[in-house]
Amino acid sequence: MDIRQLNYLVVLAREQHFTRAAALCGVTQPTLSARIRQLEEEFGIPIVKRGHRYHGLTPEGEQIVQRASSILESWEAMQQDLSRMKGELTGRVTLGVIPSALPLVAVLTRKVGDAFPGIGFSILSMSSEDIRLGLERFELDAGITYLDNEPLDQVRTAPLFRERLRLITPESHPLSGSKRVSWAEAAAHPLALLTPDMQNRRIVNAAFLAAGVNPSVRIETNSIIALVTHVRDGQLAAVLPELSLQAFGSLDGIAALELVEPSVDHNVGLVVADRDPMSPLVETVYRSALAIEFQPDADQAQAPSSSGRVG
Repeated sequence: MDIRQLNYLVVLAREQHFTRAAALCGVTQPTLSARIRQLEEEFGIPIVKRGHRYHGLTPEGEQIVQRASSILESWEAMQQDLSRMKGELTGRVTLGVIPSALPLVAVLTRKVGDAFPGIGFSILSMSSEDIRLGLERFELDAGITYLDNEPLDQVRTAPLFRERLRLITPESHPLSGSKRVSWAEAAAHPLALLTPDMQNRRIVNAAFLAAGVNPSVRIETNSIIALVTHVRDGQLAAVLPELSLQAFGSLDGIAALELVEPSVDHNVGLVVADRDPMSPLVETVYRSALAIEFQPDADQAQAPSSSGRVG
């Protein structure tokens, strides 16, 4: 057994496709299959369910993949330690980010890059649940997600900002002249919202429930861009995190209204798996996040204020 065989197995378990996994590992599909079969012979148990296509792992295989992921993480951490001893910490961090926090990621990557230019990032837009699972399965090095709404287990956290929700409307909308609106008032108009699998939507649903109303949802999407384009097209109002509008720059003709009764905000921050020791890369990102000045009102984001117009 060597480290490459374990990597082949972990990649196959993640991709669930022999050809795709082989391409990512830089080998042919027969080579990947043969190396995994060698593992099975060495361990004396079946790891992969056999067939013409990938049909999943055996129960024993599932346990082996978990152990292999841990071994690979330790191996990578050792390589990073060696780089740090030489004065050059290099590597790539896989970072899962909830869509509403994507405009803030550049603040973190800049801080890490200024200190360690050899560190790169793979940034993935993901739901909070996918981030939780990605950390648990060793598929992510870190995530940026909600910290105080749904339970987070076995993670270390570094708060970054407080997310505030706004009703964004086109200028032609009946509510656009208001500085603030209640959730009950917003529910009286057709809305565009994120999909129910997103934690942001669950937060929004809870706010409408607390207001004792049931909103009329015309459009559901997992794309903030799609929400903004429907508002800009003049069709609908949408509930969005204030910070997310930063990514669009000036949006003439759109108003961002404060939502009240109830007022809703939540902490968003970096999360990493609570493992000891942390890998040097993960520790660097975590400490960098802790060093970012926490902005309770997301002032650095230059998001639209509750006074109305955007752009």
